[in-house]
Amino acid sequence: MSVLTGLDRSVADGFTALQGLTLGVVANQATVDAACIHLIDRLLPGHRAGAFHIGAVFGPQHGIWGHTQDNMIEWEGYPDPRTGLRFHSLYGQHREPTEAMLEGLDRLVIDVPDIGSRYYTFAWTMALCVRAAAARGLPVTILDRPNPLDGVSVEGSWIQPGFESFVGQYPMAIRHGLTLGELAHWVNDHHLDGQADLTVVPCSGWDRRAYHDQTGLPWVMPSPNMPTLETALVYPGQCLLEGTRLSEGRGTTRPFELFGAPYLDAWEFADAVNAVRLPGVFFRPVIFEPTFQKHAQIPCQGAQIHVTDRASFRPVLTTIAVLQAVWRLAPNDARWLDPPYEYVWDRMPIDILAGNEWIRHAIEDQTDIAVIRDRMADEIVGFAGQRWDALRYP
Repeated sequence: MSVLTGLDRSVADGFTALQGLTLGVVANQATVDAACIHLIDRLLPGHRAGAFHIGAVFGPQHGIWGHTQDNMIEWEGYPDPRTGLRFHSLYGQHREPTEAMLEGLDRLVIDVPDIGSRYYTFAWTMALCVRAAAARGLPVTILDRPNPLDGVSVEGSWIQPGFESFVGQYPMAIRHGLTLGELAHWVNDHHLDGQADLTVVPCSGWDRRAYHDQTGLPWVMPSPNMPTLETALVYPGQCLLEGTRLSEGRGTTRPFELFGAPYLDAWEFADAVNAVRLPGVFFRPVIFEPTFQKHAQIPCQGAQIHVTDRASFRPVLTTIAVLQAVWRLAPNDARWLDPPYEYVWDRMPIDILAGNEWIRHAIEDQTDIAVIRDRMADEIVGFAGQRWDALRYP
């Protein structure tokens, strides 16, 4: 399959639609075309020749160049010495661009690669940018990309009122099955009353059943702990570990695939989770030592999650079963992480991630995994209808 992203198509036509405009660009280190050239570097010749002007560049969590390694580390904007452009941070004091940041701009151009999971903050940076632009009558162009986890699979729980956050601003499934451009249409249509002047430059050649490794596009780490497509595939479930005292593998070379804690027995644990017979996955016992974050420099026992059939694999359900096993095998040691988490101080991080309290209780109470599966499926029926209206690819 040969796929062109919205960026590839814009490069091919010389950014014709942007001529004569002052642009605000929202990007990070993974905003590259099929030749691995960054959007900013593609725009700089036109900027310097006066075809258009780059008035500001905005970066999401982890920074424009992915320089903040760990989770929940803020960064500050700065004048970029290489390009001479002003870089603004949208992860820190301001997660939505301010009036001053947008002053003098004619259009926002957004290309921040997403990984198809509700927790991933880049989608919400996009949504906040679209909201800020709509309030000021500023047009927005999204350079679209394929959803790396396919654009068909949808899974996970619903965000209940009071559980909105920067890892779930609006009610949607955890694995949403949308591209960033489709997600922007969904946000505009269902949460901004269509107020945004939104243009999406679509991909070409993408079959929404395809995963990233079937597109022919290069994989560039969208964030420091998202090194591979395999990481992204397990992330819709394994990110729930951020709401626990378990190591989610940060500080190893396989974050979110490796996980565990000092108090587990790797072989007992792997046997227990494999006995659940979850589809498309196998747990291999491991011992690892994180170099930073939870349990840094302490040997942890746990497992590596191996996806054996990604078509049948259900990442959210799988990690819920993982956490049930931890709470069952180590009831005196298993702990939830305390607040704050992603700018929320009054709710438990696991509840912010799940979007509700019932998943936490279902883990603690050892609710039958089939009951959990059915409840999640029932919860996202409403989202499925909204999602259908947003789809733009066959």
